[in-house]
Formats: sequence, structure tokens, C-alpha cells
Amino acid sequence: MKTLTILALTGAFLAAPLAGFAAEKAKPYPLDTCLVSGEKLSGDHGMKPYTFVHHGQEIKLCCKDCLKDFNKEPEKYLKKLSKGKKDQQGHEGHNH
Repeated sequence: MKTLTILALTGAFLAAPLAGFAAEKAKPYPLDTCLVSGEKLSGDHGMKPYTFVHHGQEIKLCCKDCLKDFNKEPEKYLKKLSKGKKDQQGHEGHNH
């Protein structure tokens, strides 16, 4: 009985970080273009965007091939993401 209790507690202890990780929600991707290539994510090229989470931020790429470039210089592309968010916020509400 003692062994069973220890196993149950150990399992709960090991599973706790995974439960917290799964519950963590990523920040939504704010752009309508691929972070690496700049192509529209509308699916015009016949492929679904490749989506993943990087340090709590959802990232969308036009295809999985762009992941290699993103992984080489993630900071470069994350700066581009921050700039793109500001550009979109500054552009909202304008009548063209």
C-alpha cells in the first residue's frame, strides 16, 4: 500500500508541469502574412499555413519549409512580428 501511494504521488508530481504547460494559451498571431516570406496566408498557393508556438507566441508560416529559416534567426523574425503588430495597429481605423 505504501508503494502504491508513493507511485501515485510521484506520477502526480511528474504530470503537474505538463498540465500547466497544456493549459498555457499562446498569444494569437496578429498578421495575415508569413513571418518569413511575407506571402499572404490566405491559402492562395494551395497550402495550409504551418502554425506552431514559439515561447508562448503563435507563429504562422506559409509552409513548413520556412521553419528552417525561422529557426536559424528567430529573434530577427520576432522583431518583424512586433513591427508588424504596430503597423497594423497604426493602420486600423483609417479610411482609404
